[in-house]
Amino acid sequence: MTALTERVLRGLRRFNDAHPWDHNAHYHPWILRQLPRRAGVALDAGCGTGDLARLLAGRVGRVEGVDADPGIVARARALTPAGAPVAFRVGDVLAGAPRDRYDVVTCVAVLHHLPFADALTAFRRCLAPGGTLVVVGLFRPRTPTDHLLGAAAVPLNAAVGWLRNGGRPAPRPVSMSARTRPADMDFGDIVREARRILPGARLRRRLFWRYTLVWRRP
Repeated sequence: MTALTERVLRGLRRFNDAHPWDHNAHYHPWILRQLPRRAGVALDAGCGTGDLARLLAGRVGRVEGVDADPGIVARARALTPAGAPVAFRVGDVLAGAPRDRYDVVTCVAVLHHLPFADALTAFRRCLAPGGTLVVVGLFRPRTPTDHLLGAAAVPLNAAVGWLRNGGRPAPRPVSMSARTRPADMDFGDIVREARRILPGARLRRRLFWRYTLVWRRP
């Protein structure tokens, strides 16, 4: 890497730190488009501050959000209007979910923190027949395609941050209070393992260092 490239990357990092935006929330509208028009009960696994869970409440009769961090769950409860059909609890997303319970399961930027196969197996078990699983995850870049998408995302990331913040420096969103740790599985391994556990799952690489997975239980 040349000295010029290093200076450019440092400059982009400083710019992005000054103009942050939530890459996960960017995919929330896409997630909603994958769901049936109405559903009974949804689980948002690793709900964080509850942004997605509150959006799901407009499409689902009842939403349960679960996260392992008590402070984050307390923040999610505080941000949720009284009377909203959303309940948050502290817990392990892989433990205690009853079989065949949920019509929708969502999981955003959490799966790489968990044992991958165990997590998908747990989601499959708790999803009701005909239910929908939607995942937005992170993967480790390995192939030329991965690195090309990553390179394309760098200037777009800066542009989106600039536009969303009106060209002004801004604090990090509450939903980004903790930095996400890097993923250790590459996309090829994710696809192979996911389709072994969830036959027919649809996976795609996405911009902003994400991939998506959609599976409907028969």
